[in-house]
Amino acid sequence: MTAVEPRVGAVILAAGLGSRFGTAPKMLAPYAGTPMVRRAAEAALASRAGPVVAVLGAHAEAVRAALDGLALTLVENPDPAAGLSASLRLGLAALPPETAAAVVLLGDMPRIGPAHVDALIAAYAGAAPRPSAVVPVNQGRRGNPVLLDLARLGADLAALTGDRGAGPILKRRGDVLEVPADPAVIFDVDTPEAMGS
Repeated sequence: MTAVEPRVGAVILAAGLGSRFGTAPKMLAPYAGTPMVRRAAEAALASRAGPVVAVLGAHAEAVRAALDGLALTLVENPDPAAGLSASLRLGLAALPPETAAAVVLLGDMPRIGPAHVDALIAAYAGAAPRPSAVVPVNQGRRGNPVLLDLARLGADLAALTGDRGAGPILKRRGDVLEVPADPAVIFDVDTPEAMGS
């Protein structure tokens, strides 16, 4: 690592209601024996990103307990029903001001590992000029996690509303770097049935 490498933090979005998942908290559902949200946090912590912020909301105390012992900054979305955008803004605001970019991970994507995060950071650090975002692509589909350049996207991210992430912003831009990735980047868990797939 060189002294000029940009500082890239990570934000884990784990505040959602998980309404399609049923009554049990989706983020706590075990995947390969570990709660999904903890898998996401461990992946981020084992990557080059830092610091790592987790945004809690629905089932906050139970999710907090599942993350116990990890070196995370925890912030709480007081109104998780307001949607993904509010959690994203809260998580980004909790990063240090000198953070150049953030990798945004979703708590319900249990196949994401540190290598996925590091690939985004490496692509971003090696690009000149730097892109507004680095997005993994599999089978022609953009997936997650995504890396967001906070200077280039700051105003647009601050204006986000509703249950949307950065996807609509990135669709309008021509300076998004796409990198090929494995199918983990398009696998998420919305229903209990998806756990076995």
